[in-house]
Amino acid sequence: MDTIASLFSFITTPVSWVIVQFHAVYGKIFGPDTGWAWGLSIVSLVVLIRICLIPLFVKQIKATRAMQTLQPEMKKIQERYKNDKQRQSEEMMKLYKETGTNPLSSCLPILAQSPFFFALYHVLNGIATGTTIGVIDDQLLASARKAHIFGAPLAAKFTDSAETVAKLGATLTDVRVVTAIMIVMMSASQFYTQRQLMTKNVDTTVKTPFMQQQKMLMYVFPVMFAVFGINFPVGVLVYWLTTNVWTMGQQMYVIRNNPTPGSKAQAAYLERLQKHVTTHGKTRGRGEKAIVKAIVAKGRDRNEFERKFINSLTKAGLVAQPDGLVVTGENAVVVESEDGTTTTTAPAAPKRQQPKRQSKAQRQSGGASGGAPSDESEPKTSLSKSDEQQDAEPSAAKPAAGTGNKPGTGTRSKAQSGQRKGPQRPKSPSKK
Repeated sequence: MDTIASLFSFITTPVSWVIVQFHAVYGKIFGPDTGWAWGLSIVSLVVLIRICLIPLFVKQIKATRAMQTLQPEMKKIQERYKNDKQRQSEEMMKLYKETGTNPLSSCLPILAQSPFFFALYHVLNGIATGTTIGVIDDQLLASARKAHIFGAPLAAKFTDSAETVAKLGATLTDVRVVTAIMIVMMSASQFYTQRQLMTKNVDTTVKTPFMQQQKMLMYVFPVMFAVFGINFPVGVLVYWLTTNVWTMGQQMYVIRNNPTPGSKAQAAYLERLQKHVTTHGKTRGRGEKAIVKAIVAKGRDRNEFERKFINSLTKAGLVAQPDGLVVTGENAVVVESEDGTTTTTAPAAPKRQQPKRQSKAQRQSGGASGGAPSDESEPKTSLSKSDEQQDAEPSAAKPAAGTGNKPGTGTRSKAQSGQRKGPQRPKSPSKK
């Protein structure tokens, strides 16, 4: 371990400088030689490192989900080229390139954190051996060797002998009890972090070898921490325990607010989101809008929990929009297909009703019945008055039959009765 730590000696000076700066702050509160001052300095170093690693953690989540999505395709490639390993590797690399995924992205936080871990181990090992390292001078070295965390020196190990522990001003029992409790807590936090990832945040609709690997790691990692933990100084155990607790809390936050599609965590999240949207009629924050937007964009590819969420909104009179907003049913139209998926469209404009086209007989009868009112409504002219006077005269005064119709008499009456002017089309004889 000393050889590995020496490889990362280039970062030892920055790590020791950060610890000294935090120690200067906590030393004024708890005292410079106390375990609280040095212990909290290590915890603060962990928090600072993990905050800087948040962007890498986001990339890790995206890479892990992308790898889970690709598992079915990867399995097909393995089965298709099981006898040709070279072709299998080429197809795998082609698949990674097409989808833009990188298997190493899921290991970025661990790889980025490793230099700090080994540098801290190098610093604490120097304190244990009484060697100045980095910016820790003789005065700070003497202060660190006096610091005890619950009776265990900062630089003591579980495997140290009684003589070594006595030189640090402690008993072997105190050191082993404290280190054993910290190792158990470190392994338990690692196990719980991996377990909640497997039981809550894994797509249950897809069974892939990746799930079996994760399940195996759930038991392997705690055992590894327990084996290596007995060789870590108390200060390193504080660092690693704080890291595991941070990871566990960070994982719980991600599972609750950004779960994997198709997992139990997504079902619980969509149930909470549905209750909130139904109560308030809108989504809150960019995170909820992004999830609703992704669900709407899937269309027919939605899983069971997503279809249930959309249907619940529909029953409540709400509609999820492509931009992630939720509006009332009056502002949008929802078309539901047989498989339960829904499509949102704009409300259709009311169609203009066209009047039915009447037949010739209906036009003639309608014109005859409607002619009288129209004549009554029209103002009577001098021409119409002369017509009435002519009708009132005796029949002897009327022109003889066969004479031509005068303007304003027969022709006008036919026009007013709804008949068209001009020669009429003869009716075709009915077929007997």
